[in-house]
Amino acid sequence: MRGQRAMRFLGRSYMAFVFTPEAPVAGWIARLDEWLSRSPGFFAGRPIVLDLANVQLARSEILNLIIELLARNIRVIGLENANEAELGPELPPLLSGRPTSVQEIAAESKKEQQQPPPKQPASLLIEHPVRSGQSIVFLEGDLSVLGSVASGAEVAAGGSIHVYGTLRGRAMAGHMGNPRARIFCQRIEAELLAIDGRYRTADEIDPALRGKPTQAWLDGDKMMLTALN
Repeated sequence: MRGQRAMRFLGRSYMAFVFTPEAPVAGWIARLDEWLSRSPGFFAGRPIVLDLANVQLARSEILNLIIELLARNIRVIGLENANEAELGPELPPLLSGRPTSVQEIAAESKKEQQQPPPKQPASLLIEHPVRSGQSIVFLEGDLSVLGSVASGAEVAAGGSIHVYGTLRGRAMAGHMGNPRARIFCQRIEAELLAIDGRYRTADEIDPALRGKPTQAWLDGDKMMLTALN
């Protein structure tokens, strides 16, 4: 029809947390409640995907699990590894996600370009403090902050995180699956530390380390923290 405006549809990627429930689900929820008691509201307002690879749940059980999470202010936006026959209009859509870096996208589009795209940097430097409410995510390498990370702020990196000030907020290193990543800070007052999905909340940080230069790393599945001097 003449004069009718065309509609634009854009594809866009977003970062979401992935929950992987384990059987028995009631025990998994109990462990989640224990974690939330130390970090209440951490997942509030954040997109969550349920990966059901480790459980066999009927439609009603999936729905009950989503309702249980919603009661904890955790909103599920999609499902992974679910039986499509068990899904219905009352459940979130089935997703097929995978970690994707900028380098991978560039590699896929090489055929369309005469010149290869410039190589992405392996590190990002933030030259100012990260204020409360801010979220800085750099999945292609290490992230360094010259100032402090305030309470209520978060920094996430695919590699290691270096904070040349006080770390009061949340720091999540190895965010794309890198167990060798580390977290360094000049003063630790963190609300939460995470490396490759292994978490440690404020209550789990040795009080003797508070206010001191500290590093965190993984020893197997266990997060280790030591003073730098």
